[in-house]
This record gives sequence, C-alpha cells and structure tokens, in this order.
Amino acid sequence: MNALMSQIKEIIPTKICGRIVSTEGHTATAAGLPAPVGAIVAIQRRTGAEVQAEVVGFREQLTLLYPLGEISGVRPNDTVRLVQSRRMLRVGPQLLGRIVDSHGECIDGGPQIIPPNRVPIVSAPPAAVARPRIDRPFDTGIRTIDGLLTCGHGQRMGIFAGSGVGKSMIMGMLARYSSADVNVIGLIGERGREVNEFIERDLGPQGKERSVVVVSTSDEPAVRRVQAAFAATAIAEYFRDCGKSVLLVMDSLTRFAMAQREIGLAAGEPPTTRGYPPSVFGMLPKLVERAGRTATGCITAFYTVLVEGDDDNEPVSDTVRGLIDGHTVLSRKLASRGHFPAIDVLRSISRLANDLASEEQRENVSLVRQVMSTFEEYEDLISIGAYRQGSNPLVDAAIAIKPAIDIFLKQSFSESQAGTKTLEQLAAIANAIRQHWQKTNSTQSQPSVDEEEIKPPIGQQTADSPSSIPQPTATSR
Repeated sequence: MNALMSQIKEIIPTKICGRIVSTEGHTATAAGLPAPVGAIVAIQRRTGAEVQAEVVGFREQLTLLYPLGEISGVRPNDTVRLVQSRRMLRVGPQLLGRIVDSHGECIDGGPQIIPPNRVPIVSAPPAAVARPRIDRPFDTGIRTIDGLLTCGHGQRMGIFAGSGVGKSMIMGMLARYSSADVNVIGLIGERGREVNEFIERDLGPQGKERSVVVVSTSDEPAVRRVQAAFAATAIAEYFRDCGKSVLLVMDSLTRFAMAQREIGLAAGEPPTTRGYPPSVFGMLPKLVERAGRTATGCITAFYTVLVEGDDDNEPVSDTVRGLIDGHTVLSRKLASRGHFPAIDVLRSISRLANDLASEEQRENVSLVRQVMSTFEEYEDLISIGAYRQGSNPLVDAAIAIKPAIDIFLKQSFSESQAGTKTLEQLAAIANAIRQHWQKTNSTQSQPSVDEEEIKPPIGQQTADSPSSIPQPTATSR
C-alpha cells in the first residue's frame, strides 16, 4: 500500500507537451516541456515512428533530452509529449531464465512476458543502520576466492582486469557454481558478438535456468546502457526482497561510467579527470550502495572494472576500489602462462575475510601468502640459478611448496569445489610449509642469515609432508 501511495503522489494529472527547438550531437532541446529530470518523453516525428528520450537536464528555459533510439528524422517544432514521470520496471519470477533489455523486455526470441510487479528503476539504497552485519561466508565454487579471499553473503567485490585475461570465465563460474538462489547478470556496453558467447559457453544451461540476464550492447545509446545497470540492480532488489540470496554480476562498471560520461558532457557538465564529469563519480555510489544485505535477503555483488592500459590507479578503478568491500585483481602475466583463473592473490583482498574466516583459516592464509610473497621477491634469483639452497629457510620452503600452491590456485572452467574441501586442501598446504620449516631448522646448525631477519611462519605444529597434499579434484555441486 505504501508503494502504491508513493506512485500515486508522483502522477502528473495534466498532459504535458512541448516542441523540439534544436539538436546538437546526441541530444535534443525542447521548449515548453516542464518534465522532471529522469522522465521519459516521446518525440513525434513527422515521418516514421516516434522516438523516446530521457530528460537529462535543463539549460535556461529549454529541456535537454537524450534519445533512447535513432534521432534521425527529428525536425524543429516536432511535438514532444510526456510518457512517464519516472522509469518503472516490471519484475517477477517469470524473468528467470530470460534475457531482457534495459526496459525489461525479452530479447531472447521467446514469448514476451508481463510480470505482475512494478518497481522503480532507480531507488534509494537501504539505510545504513538497517543493514545487518555480514557474518556468513558466500561459497563461490572458486578455490582461490573461497580459500584465500573469503567473501560473505551481501558483500560487494570488484574484479579488476585488463582486456582478455579471463573476466568472462570467472563470471561464468560464479553464475554456475555459487551458492546463490538467483543470479542477475548485467552485460553493460558489451560487444554484440560476445553476448551469445557468454550465455551459451560461459553461463550454459546450468547457470541460465536460475539467472536473469540484462543486456545493453555498446551500439545502444548511452542512456540505455546506464538504465541497464540500474535495471539489473532493481531486478536483484526484487528477488532480495522476496527473501532470496541473490548474486549480482555486472560487466562492467567502467562502461557504465563511460556511458554516464557521454550523458554528462552532452548536458554541458565540465570534464574533470580524464574527461569524466562530476556526475560519474556521484552516480557510482548510488548504484553500488544498493547491493548488500537487508533483514529479508541479500545481494552479493561482483562488479568488473576494465582497467585501461592495466593502470590500476585510473579514475574509475580508484573510485570503485574505495566503494566496495574488496577487490580481485586478474594478472595478465598469469594469464599468459596459462594460469586460470588468473587471480593475483597478493594484489587482491577481501575486507571481510578476517571476520568470516576461522582462526585456523586465517593462520593458514597468512602463511600461504607469506610463502607466495617470498617466492615472488626471490623469483629472479631463483630463475637464473643465483640463489643458494639453504641460505634462507623460508625461501627454501617457498621453492618446495610453490608447485603445490599453483595446483591449488589453478582451476578448470568445468570444475567446481565445495568450500569445505577447499579449506581442507588449504590446511594441508599450510601444514606442509610448517613441516618443511621444522625440517630445515633441525638440520641447519648455523643459519647463513641473521636470526632477526627470519621470522618463523605462523604455527609450527607437525603436519603432513608436501607429497601428501591432496590434489584438487572436480566435484559435482
């Protein structure tokens, strides 16, 4: 009832019309059209069908319009009429298994559906004090994330990567193997060729049947690309409010920001860093903050960020990193070696991992990361044969255990693994490191480096040998 009353209050009980004055680039200006920002209007062309547009701002006495379709054929004095004062979206369980556009209309060739519920495409995030704490791990089915970068139900994570390093692979694995009830996948600004490739190859029938895919390709107007991101979030919110655990995967926030940049510059905003107007950095938190946990359900979100020129500090990446609860960095170096998923563990972090993991897991993760960091530091010396075995016990352990760590971190696309099995394998690797450290200390009478420089790894209890580390195997979920 409250939602109905809020919609009634927004009804404008009079017919509002204006006329086209001019066009400039991708925008049009209308006179005598006092429609609110965000309203949908229709430009009635004298030849051809009418074209819809969104009100994006005002300039003096004129209303700025950004068309949702092709603007060719629009002439001065063409009539503009108000269609909707606020963009609404039809949602319901009928959306599962379907591919829709930014308006919620099915584009997969199947019959059109009319879901029973209507929600605003843009809404306020949950109140900060009303958000419950995130206290339950989210099982992604990806060993590297579940073992070393633990995420929780309702957490927001970023996947930062350049082009061609395996973002689509990780998105598909999340949709197939995660513990979520419903997947909502937003493909924003994608190349048209890649949409069907992702749906048929990466998502597959197993993931599609419990997913809603929202698509807006790169050739569509910038307004529709922005609306597609908000539409995917609105659909996720509907299923969350139904008590579901929702996985929201959006590819990508960078293309969303680029689309908003087009709109902002067309509306006359001043460009700032790398040409992005201020509205971009104001729009990103409004989108990202809508994900999370509420009293009824949760949205666990993974947002991909296309890193331009592999520069992690470019404006969009830097802004998003400060808005989310952790980031997963994909490495081009690992991808070129055939190491997939190409997650750079040492450059990735989950801000909630310490709260979600047990004390044993935290110790194991710390030890494995310490060994990986040591191997990376000495990798050049090791590769050219300049390192002398026995010079540093921690480096010796890193050389011995690194192959087992690599096997643990690699995972084929068709392989899924339960979180409990992942933690068992992680513990076995950590125990093998401890045992190797103990053996080295017991046989080395005089260390070649100062005692203060070698800090024993966390815990030194007896454990299995490296050869007994269980190898990851594919399991059905």
